[in-house]
Amino acid sequence: MKHLFARQPLAWTQGDSDGPTLRRSLGWPALTAIGLGTMLGGIFPTIGAGAHAAGPAVILAYTLSGLVSLCVALCYAEFASMVPVAGSAYTYAYATLGEAVAWVIGWDLILEYGLSVAPTASSWSDYAQHLLANVGVVLPAWAQTGAVASGRIDAIAALTVIAVTIVVAIGIRESAHFNGALVAFQVVTMVVFLAAVLPAVRLSNLHPFATHGWHGIVAGTALVFYAYIGFDTVTVASEEAHDPVKHVPLGIILALVIGGLLYVAIAFATVGVVAVGKLSDGAAMLDALEAATKNPIAFWLVALGGIAGNTTVMLTSLLGQVRIFYVMSRDRLLPRAVAAIHPRFRTPVRMTLITGGLVAILAATMPLAALLDFVNIGTLSAFAIVCVGVLVLRIVQPDAHRPFRAPLVWVFTLLGAASCLYLITGLSLPTWIRFLVWFAVGIAIYAVYGYKKSRLRAAMTSASKTGTH
Repeated sequence: MKHLFARQPLAWTQGDSDGPTLRRSLGWPALTAIGLGTMLGGIFPTIGAGAHAAGPAVILAYTLSGLVSLCVALCYAEFASMVPVAGSAYTYAYATLGEAVAWVIGWDLILEYGLSVAPTASSWSDYAQHLLANVGVVLPAWAQTGAVASGRIDAIAALTVIAVTIVVAIGIRESAHFNGALVAFQVVTMVVFLAAVLPAVRLSNLHPFATHGWHGIVAGTALVFYAYIGFDTVTVASEEAHDPVKHVPLGIILALVIGGLLYVAIAFATVGVVAVGKLSDGAAMLDALEAATKNPIAFWLVALGGIAGNTTVMLTSLLGQVRIFYVMSRDRLLPRAVAAIHPRFRTPVRMTLITGGLVAILAATMPLAALLDFVNIGTLSAFAIVCVGVLVLRIVQPDAHRPFRAPLVWVFTLLGAASCLYLITGLSLPTWIRFLVWFAVGIAIYAVYGYKKSRLRAAMTSASKTGTH
């Protein structure tokens, strides 16, 4: 039991000294763009479905989700300043709550980062096929959507994942520049949407505000929380930041604030123009735009912004997943080959290509909409443990160096953890069953490989044999 909860020392923040290391090339603007790149695409699939759950109070749902995320973000920022390495919540749990908890969090983060790439690729494909149809181009039926049992694949989704994988494999600097350009374009298209739609807002569409009462608001809050997933992606690039102690916390908070303000404004504009019952689940913004203006330029810009948003989600999610695999491998909880850095690109090329290849297969062959709840349950679990970890570390190591300190720590940590757990209870029973199966598989892998090969365990065994402590 003692070994299961052994904590990795805070000072143990670097891997092996031999071999090439990750390249430090990111400042706070690039880090903020990485967070926004993963976040902003979440508005497209959530606003319509969120409005159906909460009514016009979807505006409040985005606000409440943002406040929960702010509590978690402050905890992430404190941890990131103390442990400025890649690995996100996995690394933080390892330093505070022990190896077994860290493994569970690392396994959960696969749901947040890796799994979310495939349905996002399918959404990218849907947007692209709608735009192609507008110019008379229609793909063969077998290549339009992923349903391998029926002999159909989503060709565009698979090719998109492959292209994004190549960009990530080439290098973090190139990926960051590409991501930054897409985020900038996406923000511009959101501003175009607001400029076109806000003059057509009718306040009568906002009444009654809470159509389905408090239950509907809570359900909507849990659903639209998906849109905030991604601000923590900033932390997985800590080892590639110029000044991680200062820039990572700043990047986290800026990404969350900018994204939250855009979400609330877009939600207000969307439900203020079109009655909730007339909004579609996946294209609510386009519904509002068509109701407000018939300008084809605005329509194409917003539609292309949706494609850009999905692209940045795929790019940054894959980036985050590969970096988490990298750190877990460096700690020997996964095979060492996973952490191999390419001498030229200075990125974990092998793991990037393997991960991207597997996701491309999933995107091509499976309709993954039902797995989106899987993303939320893994993410909320990780967020809750981060909040608890900050409080635990404040108690057991009160004098540890904290360049950034979360204010009102007892309030934000307990409120953040409790809010995340409350939202988890609102998820469906099938999601819980799938999560428990996933959890059992992860525990089995840890028991068979990770526990025996752990770098920390080897150090503890060596110290025990030599009589050092």
